[in-house]
Amino acid sequence: MRTDPEVSESEMDREARLQFLTWERRPADIQGDLQKRLKEKLAQSAGARIAETAYIASDARIFTSSLILGDRSWIAGHALVRGDVEIGSNCSVNPYACISGKVRCGNGVRIASLVSIVGFNHGFDDPDMPINDQPHETLGITIGDDVWIGANAVILDGVTIGRGAVIAAGAVVTKDIPDLAIAAGVPAKVVRRRGETAAAGKSRRAEVEHALVRISKMAEAEWRDVRERHLTPRGYLSPDADGVARMSVRHECDAIEIAAGFGERPSGSEAQTIIDRLQALQDPVTGFFPDPFRLPDPAKNIRDDSPSLYNVLAVGYTLEILGAHPSHPIAGVEMDAVALCDWLEALPWSHRAWWCGDRVDAIATALYFNARYFRSGRGKEILFGWLSTHIDRSTGLWGKPTAEQGLLQPVNGFYRLTRGAHAQFGIPVPLPEAAINSVMAHYRSNRGFSGPTYTACNLLDTIHPLWLCLKQTDFMRGQAEAVAEDIILRSPDRWQEKTGFAFADGQAGSLQGTEMWLSTLHLAADLLGLAENFAFVPKGVHRTQPAGMGL
Repeated sequence: MRTDPEVSESEMDREARLQFLTWERRPADIQGDLQKRLKEKLAQSAGARIAETAYIASDARIFTSSLILGDRSWIAGHALVRGDVEIGSNCSVNPYACISGKVRCGNGVRIASLVSIVGFNHGFDDPDMPINDQPHETLGITIGDDVWIGANAVILDGVTIGRGAVIAAGAVVTKDIPDLAIAAGVPAKVVRRRGETAAAGKSRRAEVEHALVRISKMAEAEWRDVRERHLTPRGYLSPDADGVARMSVRHECDAIEIAAGFGERPSGSEAQTIIDRLQALQDPVTGFFPDPFRLPDPAKNIRDDSPSLYNVLAVGYTLEILGAHPSHPIAGVEMDAVALCDWLEALPWSHRAWWCGDRVDAIATALYFNARYFRSGRGKEILFGWLSTHIDRSTGLWGKPTAEQGLLQPVNGFYRLTRGAHAQFGIPVPLPEAAINSVMAHYRSNRGFSGPTYTACNLLDTIHPLWLCLKQTDFMRGQAEAVAEDIILRSPDRWQEKTGFAFADGQAGSLQGTEMWLSTLHLAADLLGLAENFAFVPKGVHRTQPAGMGL
């Protein structure tokens, strides 16, 4: 990222965000000095002709002999564009995509992350000549208007992709694809044409996409009704996980996170009023956030009060959504190695692994806030060192199964623990394949959950570990994708009109249930490469971009 001393910290933070969330660009980003200088540089160094309304993230890598980028198109950070490339209007090139050689894209082309479009080839037919000495050949690639190319797809030289075609995630396209075709597989084959009824045995993914769009439209149309339903003069009154409606600061944070996930958040004096109120909740000594509606027992250690710890996440992330942060360091987690290890080892890992993961989630998130906004010790290193030496190598989880609940506690604890620790800081999970195997075994043993066990918690605590671990491995990807598909297919019928999602069957819709289910659906869609089909993107507790990179 740029280190221009004339650029403010807030501008640098926004520029960093736009590397990965380029669709959030605003007119000011496109018209700003940073973008103008970048376009001028590319015009000189890469033969670029870039429309005034186009946007190129500063960490994109452009090495072209000729680049044309049309109106309202964008290239995200860490994408690589090299060669002779023309991209039409309203196109998007997502992070880590690679476009090489001679490539011509029409208008409205969507190129997902990690796509490779290779408009040249290396000779290899002469076995008596080293491959590196054999000539290159360039036939070129042509991509028609309104084409969607899914994550990890590969398009090889000489291919023409017709207007309106869809290339499935992971497909390898070696031959021309006709107009409006949906192609999948290795090598890619036409599954069906858009607008046609899916053939028997090939309809599940189409049904998933339809269900995802359906629930997305319902939620996007009614989320404001859901929020207003639970607003009272005193604050937000909404059912908790047990179905009982109570006042809670978490409900206000859920309401703000839901709005932010749909691209809307308080601003101006309204935002400042909320910031002042939330910052005032923080205990200046410990840094934790007691819930004003459920004050902790003064006779007990505040570290044993679950709302006070969870609100490090709920309140802390909400403050970030509003452009603020906690007023004080969370001193309650800043301790030497012995004290922190003693705290971790005293937790009931053998029978309450979920509760233990909840504590680690709060500890890690507090360390993130301390490192970003204040001054932090070596707590992160101590925490990750302890976690790496206490993982169960047979399950890839922390904690032990119980006779009554099987893997429920360690699986659900794995989600809470890694959400605040590994996902938060962008650090790899130690044993991803073992963890996936355990999560899938737990899912199968519960037959995918049903009735009272089909809850926002159980589904989120299944899909997040699969989503996180599959960033490191393809182990059991097909089975994990089937889980994600099932979650999406069952979701439209769970939405309660203008009430949202209930946390569990038999309950009324709630802010907690709605935020958790929307986040679960986003994760499921992202795992399938369908996130662009879903309007909600988590911005708070369940956000998917590492928050602590470089901390």
